[in-house]
Amino acid sequence: MRIKHYLGLLLLCLAASGCPFDVHHLSSTPTRFTREVESPKWFALKGEVLITEAPCGYSRTLRTETRWEQCGAIPEGEVYRSRDQVLTVECSHTYEAYLVVSDGRLNGFYLPVEKVYVSLPAKMDLPLR
Repeated sequence: MRIKHYLGLLLLCLAASGCPFDVHHLSSTPTRFTREVESPKWFALKGEVLITEAPCGYSRTLRTETRWEQCGAIPEGEVYRSRDQVLTVECSHTYEAYLVVSDGRLNGFYLPVEKVYVSLPAKMDLPLR
């Protein structure tokens, strides 16, 4: 009788561990990345930038004085990456992300591994130095 009890408990634990978690899907658009090689631009942030409307609800903070260097362009804007700060976008997975900027405004993120653009719901002004 005890063996049946333990076997039942083991089966219950195995079934519970197989339950799916809440999956968030990242809304992205495939895009064409062009690597900039002639006189790339750069900027530093005068102040901290809190991105509260990041994809999947996770906020992100861009630190003061972080230097962002242009590494290319996509149709949605210029693409910038930083050697001072690692930027990620999190949903069900964690994605490396670069900033997509147009006219001093943050439009969204470029995910270099996936080669997609992720738009922000509202464009944000950046305190550029």
